[in-house]
Amino acid sequence: MSDSDTVASFAAMNLAAPLLKAIEDVGYEQPSPIQAKSIPVLLEGRDLLGQAQTGTGKTAAFALPLLSRLDLSRREPQLLVLAPTRELAIQVAEAFQTYARHLKNFHVLPIYGGQSYEIQLRQLRRGVHVVVGTPGRVMDHMRSGKLKLDKLQALVLDEADEMLRMGFIDDVEWVLEQTPDTRQIALFSATMPSVIRKVAQKHLNNPALIKIDQKTATAETIRQRYWQVSGLHKLDALTRILEAEDFDAMLVFVRTKTATVELAEKLEARGHACEALNGDIQQKMRERIVERLKNGKIDILVATDVVARGLDVKRISHVINYDIPTDVEAYIHRIGRTGRAGKTGDAILFVSPRERRLLRSIEKTIRQPIEPMQMPTAKDINVQRVQRFKQRIRDSLADQKNELYYQLLTEVQQEESAEPLEIAAALAGLLQGDEPLLLSEQAHRPPREERGSRKEYGDEKRAPRRNKPAGSDKALPLKGHPEVEMLRFRIEVGYQHDVKPGNIVGAVANEADLDSEYIGHIEIYEDYSTIDLPAGMPKETFMALKKARVCQQRMDISVAGEHKTGGKRKPLSFKSKKKGKSKAGAKTRGKPGERASANAKPRKKVAKKKRANKQ
Repeated sequence: MSDSDTVASFAAMNLAAPLLKAIEDVGYEQPSPIQAKSIPVLLEGRDLLGQAQTGTGKTAAFALPLLSRLDLSRREPQLLVLAPTRELAIQVAEAFQTYARHLKNFHVLPIYGGQSYEIQLRQLRRGVHVVVGTPGRVMDHMRSGKLKLDKLQALVLDEADEMLRMGFIDDVEWVLEQTPDTRQIALFSATMPSVIRKVAQKHLNNPALIKIDQKTATAETIRQRYWQVSGLHKLDALTRILEAEDFDAMLVFVRTKTATVELAEKLEARGHACEALNGDIQQKMRERIVERLKNGKIDILVATDVVARGLDVKRISHVINYDIPTDVEAYIHRIGRTGRAGKTGDAILFVSPRERRLLRSIEKTIRQPIEPMQMPTAKDINVQRVQRFKQRIRDSLADQKNELYYQLLTEVQQEESAEPLEIAAALAGLLQGDEPLLLSEQAHRPPREERGSRKEYGDEKRAPRRNKPAGSDKALPLKGHPEVEMLRFRIEVGYQHDVKPGNIVGAVANEADLDSEYIGHIEIYEDYSTIDLPAGMPKETFMALKKARVCQQRMDISVAGEHKTGGKRKPLSFKSKKKGKSKAGAKTRGKPGERASANAKPRKKVAKKKRANKQ
């Protein structure tokens, strides 16, 4: 299809009425290029080979037409989406849920490594229409017979080149071979390496070829920065920015209507002139709020994407992405509210550790890096507070209404024999009240930065040189978390399999649901590698890692040193030596799990006591 083949609106595409209502709810005004070209093709039932970057709206491009073709009366998997990572699988599943919000009894299930099998099996037994998963876990459920795809209508391969890079392409082909010949296939990839083309030629039937050239870019007048922070720390970070940044008016973007109200109330409680703007507010009230922003009666607007479309207020000097957008087009639109008409503007993006992938997608799309932001220190904030305080005094000196106060203070000076500056200082104290003007630079630390300087998976781990002698079986202390007990493991993949540290870290983090900061030292040898992981690994996680694959090679993980003794030693990984143990099987997401030890030592002591009694 050519670039000229565009569709003016979603309503012209013959999508189901409930989906059109959902599109209206989320505020999509017109289809993006990938949506305009893909939706008609997929509605016809044709196979599709699409080349488009992440963030161009391709999730909606395949979700909307394929949802339109579902038979909701059949509680069996009719659509399967394969994604390279757990995060993307969850993101796509959430998008399906959003688009299908007006479809009665619709069920979508994300399945991925790191989550309990039982949770996923329970939902499969209940019945689902759409399954979104990573290749490895999808294969596990298919081989066990729990995930049946004999009635599958369509299959989507999302970010196929990323699945190739992570070593999943053989798994993808295996899944394709198990599906009915009549199923429809949509393959999306940012690039088209030869292996992906071969997969398409082998499995796709006369596909429509769609290529979207990325033309969007952000204005050069906008300075773009990001701060790695999440959860409860976001509000602290935003408060710091409001104090340290010299801004005129600010637009803060959040994902939901509820969040606009909650955040606006919290900022107002902190003394900021702020309003919420969302789709539940009537149009006349919205216009009144925007007018107040233009006139300087409020300085901060907390808004959703929908209501901020077309917003043009010259005062807006800063745009804060409090919640990172999942669509790069939305990011470009958001920050375009500043830096207009030749003026400079600032855009700041809050990114949690698990959203780093979205940050990279945005950078790739806009074709420029977004610089990390140094969180303002107490000293920086104090400088700004002093400047603002002085400016308030200067502004008041120019006020003609001060004559009465001048007379009163002259009387006080004469009555108390006070110096003028002493009186001024007393008045400043009255003005400031009990709230100190300056922060304590020692006691007041910036909000936790969620390890903002931490590199991407495996970036900090250098591959050792080839053919070196085997190292020790003893794990090294974990940098940054010396309190965590570590254990060294061996995996059966090495240099001869073209493995890199990043491949290993990505696979372990994905399958074990473990944040990469808890993955320790990695050594790569010719035919195997070693990796340091927290002790106390649950047995089911250990077994999942044994089956996991890296660079098309099964990891077959074992405790380092077991291969020397023929595997007779019981894996120490199944119990923790920490004093404070959690309940059996307890697991904190993103942190090393702890299991209550079914320890053998107390049993030995009991046995000794019995023998003593007999004697």
